[in-house]
Amino acid sequence: MANSIARCAQVCFAILLAASCAGVARPQTTTAAPIQMPVQVKVVVVTMFERGEDTGDAPGEYQLWVEREHLDQILPLPAGYHHVRMNKDGVLGMLTGVGTAKAAASVMAVGLDPRFDFSKAYWIVAGIGGGDPADVSLGTAVWADRVIDGDLAFEIDGREIPADWPTGYVPLRQATPYETPGPNDPEEVVYALNPDLVGWALRLTKDISLADSDEMRMARARFTGFPNAQKPPFVTRGDAMSGSTFWHGARMDEWANAWTRYYTHGAGNFKVAAMEDTGTMQSLRLLGQAGRIDLKRVLVLRTVSNFDRQPPGVSAAASLKDLASGNYSAYMPSLEAAETVGDKVVRDIIEHWSERESAVPH
Repeated sequence: MANSIARCAQVCFAILLAASCAGVARPQTTTAAPIQMPVQVKVVVVTMFERGEDTGDAPGEYQLWVEREHLDQILPLPAGYHHVRMNKDGVLGMLTGVGTAKAAASVMAVGLDPRFDFSKAYWIVAGIGGGDPADVSLGTAVWADRVIDGDLAFEIDGREIPADWPTGYVPLRQATPYETPGPNDPEEVVYALNPDLVGWALRLTKDISLADSDEMRMARARFTGFPNAQKPPFVTRGDAMSGSTFWHGARMDEWANAWTRYYTHGAGNFKVAAMEDTGTMQSLRLLGQAGRIDLKRVLVLRTVSNFDRQPPGVSAAASLKDLASGNYSAYMPSLEAAETVGDKVVRDIIEHWSERESAVPH
């Protein structure tokens, strides 16, 4: 039996040796490609809409950043609304899509992408919005102290509002508008930005000369009784209202101011409205909890393309009709302001990265 096994082994070995000498292919060992470290991102610029292509046509919020920051490297983002772009300085630009839902999904997709290291990155939301003529002028740039959610609420139809109610919009878990005591958990609705960073951004940009035009001067001249609205555009700070409903009118402006005061216990001042920022801030807050980003390094900049209410002597419906057709009297100047003011901060961070990486400016 032992001899039979030995002979069998010898035969098998001879067959394998013959096959080898005849050139029969043997399995090849492969070396796995080295795992690249994530790309360190220094600044993320978050924009919300684009009118066509990223470059070369009529611009939305993204195009001026792409062209002027030379965001030439295109990186696919299958889980997001739009591909992202980077430049050689470590600036990443993204387009979220319109509305809080798209913004939240896209920012989360970017923030969780293992290709990028955001641990020291600064995030700058840069877009346009509707301004309160009591506080700002057309083309004004507003650094947000807080982003207030204007969507989370109860609401009844305007034709059924009780005579003693100022609005049909009621805070969640309350039975009447602005019921006291105020909210126990304002963070559900309020996203506060790092006040030191906001103050630093304002000081860095407050003397920038912003674009003005004859059309803007004519439009703001109609707002008699609103001295801030009649000024040339300027840089300021204040609170931003975010909601996916594009509201308009004097009554809605009153609501936005009251809503902001209510949820900030009187400390806030509503200055500008836009759509997506609560979606963006919610994702960034969760990404911060996961250790993916530093929430103290987030800024929101909104520039005023139009006023959020009608001028004296005009109905809200007539004023909205102009806006619905895209007739924003400060559309291009507000896009310019968002990029010009925002890029002043971006360039400072890049040029002083050895300091900004280790310590948040204040």
